[in-house]
Amino acid sequence: MSGGLEVCLILVSRTFYVLTQAMTLYYHEQEETLERNELEGLQLAKLQRLLCEVIKTNPFYQAKLGNIQPAAISSLNELRSLPFTTKDELVADQEAYPAYGSNLTYPIERYSRLHGTSGTSGGRVMRWLDTPESWDWIMKCWGIIYRAIGLKDADRIFFPFSFGPFLGFWAGFEGAARLGNMVLPGGGMPSAARLKFMIENEATVIGCTPTYALRLAEVAAEAGIDIAASKVRALIVAGEPGGNIPETKERIETAWAARCFDHTGMTEIGSLGIECVEDRGNTHLIASECIPEVIDSDSGEPLPEGDLGELVITVLGRWGSPLIRYRTGDRARLTYEKCACGRSFPRMLGGILGRQDDMMFIRGNNIYPSAIEALVRRFPEIIEFRMQQMIQGSLNSLKLEIEPKASVEDAGSLAAAVRDAVRRQFNFRPEVEIVAQGALPRFELKARRLVK
Repeated sequence: MSGGLEVCLILVSRTFYVLTQAMTLYYHEQEETLERNELEGLQLAKLQRLLCEVIKTNPFYQAKLGNIQPAAISSLNELRSLPFTTKDELVADQEAYPAYGSNLTYPIERYSRLHGTSGTSGGRVMRWLDTPESWDWIMKCWGIIYRAIGLKDADRIFFPFSFGPFLGFWAGFEGAARLGNMVLPGGGMPSAARLKFMIENEATVIGCTPTYALRLAEVAAEAGIDIAASKVRALIVAGEPGGNIPETKERIETAWAARCFDHTGMTEIGSLGIECVEDRGNTHLIASECIPEVIDSDSGEPLPEGDLGELVITVLGRWGSPLIRYRTGDRARLTYEKCACGRSFPRMLGGILGRQDDMMFIRGNNIYPSAIEALVRRFPEIIEFRMQQMIQGSLNSLKLEIEPKASVEDAGSLAAAVRDAVRRQFNFRPEVEIVAQGALPRFELKARRLVK
């Protein structure tokens, strides 16, 4: 072999190695690593293209935006001149124009996917349609998510749930398949059978809710299955708080001996948030595909970087059923400081910090259920819990039902310890009731631990 050809082959080999390594780190590197001013330029260009498409034919946004010209939005600051979109509006629109509402940019024949919201917030379900192009956009987002958690070609992803209308199930499953990974469906089985299936097929990554990650660990312990010795190295959890609650995350990671990654999204906005390998506890928003804002919930005014407020999202790539300045109801604080992973996407510090409609007012304190969960999870003797906000005269109080492990001998002392911990942290004394083994419900999907 001539020296020149050998050098050429070596260079080709090294180039291929670099490219494949980059694919492991990033899915769309040129957009994920932009400097902030470049990222904002990309967002503005995508926003203008979105507005050009939507204003022509989308009845919902034609009515909301009037005669606005996309070229008039010449900076991201001018995005604030556009009105917010709320869930109440969308629900009312679908009631007025059944079954899918008027927020459709194209004729109904263009749409190929139907998903629905869970209805856990107020029990109101929204139907959401996607065109093939919008679905490809969702797949792009999942490519970014999977690369951010370090998904490799050899990983096998297990999805231990029955597929219903919820977007995240289908999107996560197909997103991994499009990357070429083996996907393992776990629907239609009891939890013990799912664990056996997972182990036999050597799953390395699991996608589920935080609650179900703990439920599988509970079932494994009862069956004498050592999940810590399984091939599972990572869990992607979503659908509820837990993945961003340090105490819950620690319990999951200890049970599985695996890394737990928090993921956030909604049926209506898509899959837009992920905790990366390098930054534990904070969640990237895929800002090449959305424009996030944090506002004061009362005034609607923007808040400075780092302040806690309501998260507002403009979705940039889902043209078939768009959302412009959507008030998510999630509480978050953003930082634009560049992450050690190299991504310039903003991060939600601590992930989603609560839902506005879940906030409880107890004895003069504003408390989110996630704060109560964080406290309860500090007690390893507790398997499951439930909370109930009760009205006593002119004041609200909190009742906690806790289900201890069978090995707990003095349940009364455990109840007293929980009661004292709540009093010390939140300045009120809850009612704490010990319940029998198996008395509290178990959940495969979103847990409903707050009873109002």
